[in-house]
Amino acid sequence: MTAPMNVGYQDMLRVWREADEVPAIGHAWLFDHLMPIGGDPDGPAYEGWTLLSALAAQTRRLRVGLLVTSNRFRPPAVLAKIATTVDIVADGRLDFGIGAGSRPSHPLARREYDAHGLPYDDFADSVAGLAEACTVIRRLWTEDKPFDFEGTHVKLRGAFGNPKPVQRPYPPIVIGGRSAATLRVAAEHADVWNIPGGDLDDAIGRSALLDRYCAEIGRDPAAITRSMHLPVAYDRPADTRDAIDAAADAGFEHFVLSVAPPFPDGVAHWLAEQVLPAR
Repeated sequence: MTAPMNVGYQDMLRVWREADEVPAIGHAWLFDHLMPIGGDPDGPAYEGWTLLSALAAQTRRLRVGLLVTSNRFRPPAVLAKIATTVDIVADGRLDFGIGAGSRPSHPLARREYDAHGLPYDDFADSVAGLAEACTVIRRLWTEDKPFDFEGTHVKLRGAFGNPKPVQRPYPPIVIGGRSAATLRVAAEHADVWNIPGGDLDDAIGRSALLDRYCAEIGRDPAAITRSMHLPVAYDRPADTRDAIDAAADAGFEHFVLSVAPPFPDGVAHWLAEQVLPAR
């Protein structure tokens, strides 16, 4: 993962092209923020989906995605169209990451809503909106005729997705978050569930809760891949390697490793050699 803030496009492109040539790295990610949430708060930040499309066009092997899209930023039907376009550009390599959007407790994230004229309702409202968004997006990706949708948060008339994504029935849905309400949405809609690392006991507990919610709706918990996002310190690669080992022993099998700018030369090869476990 290369967070698209306080960094230049050419630097990210260099890292993604290099990662595309490293077989041990299977996927590459951006985040979805409109202003920096770390470092210089007035520094550059790139719009995630636009940048993802550009990087998808410059790579050939990596799966690509946003960890994760804020459902607060774009109307779901528009987001479905954007994601379809990226999946086509990527020739079927999109992993569709989505979440409820930042909590108000993160002031650097909250300010981007006010700065861009975006509404910011409470978290319960945003999770309910996420559930409707996932339903609508999946229908736009799969249904062959226009449909109406009358939800609390989403209302559509004559909705229809054309073209469809390359991947059938649709790109894998990656839902990020740790709240119980978000886990209920993940139980119904996610192919992959992602949680930030740092507190493995909490992640294990959240994974068990997801199992319970799956059982309640009759879904096999094994159908949802468990994913963890971990930061990488260039001077302490063993810390991340140990964290991957411990999480893998706990049932996590999909790892997103965040590297910070300035990116060292050969950082993707360094990750494969110094951070990725030999399992």
